Amino acid sequence: MNDEPADGLADVTYWGRYADDAHAEFGGDRIAQYGVDGPHGWLDLPLAEAAARAAELTAWCDRLHGKGLMVSIDKHTDFHRFRRAGWHHPLRVGAIEVGGCQVLGIEWDQGDHSMRHRGERDAGQVYPVTLEADEAGETVMRWTIPPYAFDDEDE
Repeated sequence: MNDEPADGLADVTYWGRYADDAHAEFGGDRIAQYGVDGPHGWLDLPLAEAAARAAELTAWCDRLHGKGLMVSIDKHTDFHRFRRAGWHHPLRVGAIEVGGCQVLGIEWDQGDHSMRHRGERDAGQVYPVTLEADEAGETVMRWTIPPYAFDDEDE
């Protein structure tokens, strides 16, 4: 999650009490996500430019307001690319290419997968997924997660 971006890019978003004031001063697009308008910001900036823009927003807010503006720099790590691929899906799922393979990302929170399923790459876990058409022509996703072992809770 904290690796350097493979493509050297990052996204900068901002939101909060003074987001409209910041938008009037700095601009940025509305980053739409499923079911919400999403924050303002810029996508696909070179990392140095993203850091400079975020610093400028933070300094502006500190000078004028103190608090009330959240600023995020999201490097294009696989983790962020998964999240971004799911922005427009109601289940927050999306596929990206990693090492020449299509890989599905599901935006579960930490309790959903890291604790319950010992999940994600940091724990050495990936789960095979298949997508196939059903009789009605709808896409069905199937994946296997090993059964939960209650006696492993102390590990």
